[in-house]
This record gives sequence, C-alpha cells and structure tokens, in this order.
Amino acid sequence: MRHHPGSLPLEPEAAARRSRSEWRALATLLPYLWEFKGRVALALAFMAVAKLANVGVPLVMKEIIDALSAERALVALPLALLLAYGLLRLSTTLFTELREVVFAKVEQRAVRRIALQVFRHLHSLALRFHLSRQTGGVSRDMERGTRAITSLLGYALYNILPTLIEISLVAGILLAKYEIWFSAVTLLTLGGYVAYTVVITEWRTQFRRRMNEEDSRANTRAVDSLINYETVKYFGAEAHEARRYDENLQRYEGAAIKSMTSLSLLNVGQSSIIALGVTLVMWRATQGVVDRSMTLGDLVLVNAFMIQLYIPLSFLGVVYREIKQALADMERMFRLLAENREVEDRPGAPALDARNATIRFERVSFGYDHRRQILAEVSFEIPAGRTVAVVGASGAGKSTLARLLFRFYDVASGRISVNGADIRDVTQGSLRAAIGIVPQDTVLFNDTIFYNIQYGRPSASTEEVIAAASAAHIHDFIASLPDKYATNVGERGLKLSGGEKQRVAIARAILKNPHILVFDEATSALDSESEQAIQMELDRIAAGRTTLVIAHRLSTIMAADQILVLERGRIIERGTHRELLEAGGAYAAMWALQQQEQAAEVPG
Repeated sequence: MRHHPGSLPLEPEAAARRSRSEWRALATLLPYLWEFKGRVALALAFMAVAKLANVGVPLVMKEIIDALSAERALVALPLALLLAYGLLRLSTTLFTELREVVFAKVEQRAVRRIALQVFRHLHSLALRFHLSRQTGGVSRDMERGTRAITSLLGYALYNILPTLIEISLVAGILLAKYEIWFSAVTLLTLGGYVAYTVVITEWRTQFRRRMNEEDSRANTRAVDSLINYETVKYFGAEAHEARRYDENLQRYEGAAIKSMTSLSLLNVGQSSIIALGVTLVMWRATQGVVDRSMTLGDLVLVNAFMIQLYIPLSFLGVVYREIKQALADMERMFRLLAENREVEDRPGAPALDARNATIRFERVSFGYDHRRQILAEVSFEIPAGRTVAVVGASGAGKSTLARLLFRFYDVASGRISVNGADIRDVTQGSLRAAIGIVPQDTVLFNDTIFYNIQYGRPSASTEEVIAAASAAHIHDFIASLPDKYATNVGERGLKLSGGEKQRVAIARAILKNPHILVFDEATSALDSESEQAIQMELDRIAAGRTTLVIAHRLSTIMAADQILVLERGRIIERGTHRELLEAGGAYAAMWALQQQEQAAEVPG
C-alpha cells in the first residue's frame, strides 16, 4: 500500500537531524539582532526590572498583611507599604511596555532584512530552481518564515526569559526565607512540568509539521489552478480541480484533528502536575501557620508566588509548541537561502562593455538534464550591429540559445563571449542590462500598462513611455481604454490579448534601448497584418544593434545577415536567405512548406 510522503513519520535519526537543523536556524538569526545590541541590552534590562517589581509585589503584600495582624499593635495604616505596593504594580507594567517599545525596532528590522535577503536570493537563483519549484509553496514558506521570526523573538523576550528570571527570583527568595522543602517542591514541579511538556509537544510536532506540508501543497495547487483559470474553463475541469484541491485539504484535516485532540492530553497532564505541586506547597505553608513557624503573610506570599509562576507556566506548552513551529518555519525559509545559486558572479568580476557588441558562441554544448543534450558543439558569431536568425523545429534548442546568452544557465562546455569577454567572467547585472528581449510568451505583472512598459527602464519619463508605446503601435489602443495607461492588465496580463501583450513587450524592449536585442519569436502571437507593421518596427530598432532573432515564420528573417538552421541541437545549415534557398536543403524545404501554408490561408 502506497502512503503519501507527507504522512510518513520521521525516522528517529532523521527527526534528530531536522531538530538540529531547526536550532541552527536560530543561530542564523542572531547576527540580525546583533546590529542593535544596545537596544537588545536595554530591553533585557527593562525586562529584568519589570520582573523584580513583579516579584516584589507579593513581598510587600506579606508585610502589609503582617502589619494588619491582630497580634501586632497597629499604630497607623502602613502608608509606606501601600505606596510601595502601588509603585511596584505600576513599575511592572511600565517597564514591560518600555521593553516592548525598545525592542519593536529590533524585531521588525530583523524581519525586514531577512525577508529582503531571501527575496533577493530567490531572484539570484538559476532558472532551473524556479522551473522545478512551485511558486505558491515557496511564497508560503517565505510568509510563514518571516512570521515565525516575529513569533520566536516575541516568545523569547516576552515569555521564556521573563519566566526564567521570575522562577530564579522566586526560588531564591523561598530558599532564603523558608525551609528548603518549598524550593525543592517548586523546582521539582517546574522540572516535571517542563519535561512532560517537551516530551508530549515533541510527539505532537509531527502532526503540525504534516499540517504545514499539506497546507503548502494545497496552497500551491490552488494558486496553480487559479493562474490557469482559462485552461480550467476550456476543459470544463472545475470539478477535477476542486477534487484535487480537496485531496490536500483532507490530508490537512486529518493531521489537524490529530493535532487538536492530542492537545487535550497535554493540557490534562500539565494541569495535574501543577495542581499536585501547588497543593503540596500550600499544605506545607498552612501547616507552618498552624504550628506558628510561618505567619499569615507568609502563607499569602507563598500562594502569590505559586500563582505568579503558574500563570506563565500554563502557557508553556503553547509557547514551546509555537517556538518549535517557528523554528521549523524559519529553518524551511533559511533552507531557501542555502539553495545553491548555480549561476554566480566570480569575485571581482568587471562590468561588461557591450558597446558595438560582437557575440560569439564557441563550441557550446548544453543540456537541462545530463541525460538529454539540447545543444551540441554550436559555434557562430553575430558581428557588431548585425542580425543573425536561428530557425528550426520545436525542441531544436533555439530558445535555449537566448537563455544561455542571458546566463540563466552556464554552458556545459565551450564558451559564449561578448566583445571577447566570456560572459561567465563579467557581472550578470551588466550582461542583462545590455540585452533587451521580446519573448515568445510575454508574462506581465499584475499592474498597470504604464508600469509594465516602464519596467524596461524604471527611470523613464511618462513621455518616453508613451513614445515607446507609439513605436510599438500600441499607443492608440491604450488611449482608447477608459483608464488609458492606468489600465490594470490582470494576473500575468490575462486582460490583454496575445498580440497586445506582445506589443507591450516590444515597447518595453524599445524603452530599455539595449546594445543587444533578442527576438524570441516576437511576432508569433500577431496576425499577418499586425506582424508586418511590427516587423518593420523591429527592423528599425534592430538597425545598428547586435541582434539574435529566433524565428518560426521565415518571412520575418529574410533580411537577416545570416540564418542558422538548428536541428537536434546542431547547426546543419548557415547562410543568407538567398544562399539557403539556392542550396535546396532543410531551409528551402521549410520555406516551401510555409509558402504553401500561406497560400492555403488566402481565400480562393
């Protein structure tokens, strides 16, 4: 019988490794706090003062009760003690709030810096990582990880450390003022409570972890389904999608039920241990009052101390569980930081000088998977200011050339150079800044048309954006919309047609004004009439620039300086349009086939 991977319990060794990894995540957090060590120290000082004041309240209460005892001659109201009681009560709240005021900046800055670092790191990872991961799950990991940092810091500073300080102070006072029996019972009760809580919570953590895994899977599936809304509708697959989503929700439900029901066992055990400890301490204190070794004030003091310890301890199970969960969530997020970049700048790498760029592919071989080669010994040159086109069947490796030029991946062997510089020896930022692309599948941000065009050069003025849109023959369309350039394009640009999205991409490339241009089947989404208009504009912006054109329609590349025919990752023909037609090879056959298809489309 096959089990779902999320439902299998961890082996003891694997669980121990994961636990160590989670605590290492806590060590990773410390440098972010060290930046504000002064604030951290001040917050800890305020916390200590607040706890001293809190412990002082029962001590003053004892003195007030003893002062009011009938056995003593009451001369006047103990005003000084009453004033001290009020000041201690106020100090407890005041210094607790001061602690939070001082620490707030430390906490939020740490969250901000870590979230930004993870976000930047994700953008620095190779395309291979993003193609193999589902965005919904990664975003959920980031969301839970940053929330976990806030939780962890809050629990540490507001629950764990204050409780430890208070336990130490209470145990010390009980040991100094009374027989060792009180301290021993108190510490044994606390020790038993903590041990029981840790053991049961560790056991329960597997259910919470499973909940998280199923939550991420369900979220990933929901995001993927909603992004592909049109595809779902095309195939009438709403019920199928709901069923797949519900499968994850069912597994989440099962883990959640186990987590919630096992909580009852934890609560009952905790209450039993505390009840036993408090009863023993109160029995001994009552006995002391009866045999006059303790006063009524001592009884109140011991009772108050036990209540003060019981209140924070009653939340220890929740706190420990949340801390463990926060560590697990943090560890999951920091694991993203540990992902190998694969494509990385070399130390001290210079910026690329892409002016008058000459591009060379020298015996380039590459495969996304070592078991399947995509390119094999590919060599060609694009002289400065010239246009080279690549054609071939789907899967021949045409778009891979563009991805390698952008250095989304590093070549397996050979080299790609721009003006003689290996692109692996220059910064990725300068390389990509020099290249503009109009891709085959244009994906837009869920923002305005203006934002999506200006993305080509964020510093561009409104006039420059409009000029780029006009050059891409999309300005008139935008002007006809009710909200004009402020029109939102929707998720992945779904509110625009394929041709409109393509024109936005062309406008974006025009605005970037790069030294190198890549057209990856840039007119594939356009009709014949629009294609001719756009092609003229593409030819105009390509003039004087080093241009790589990846084409399906051969009519768009007739004017290219050189045409390469790619088949199964190898260049089988090269030459101008005329030369290749005269050669009568693969290119000539493709040309003839497309001419026949075009003739068939024209009404007879």
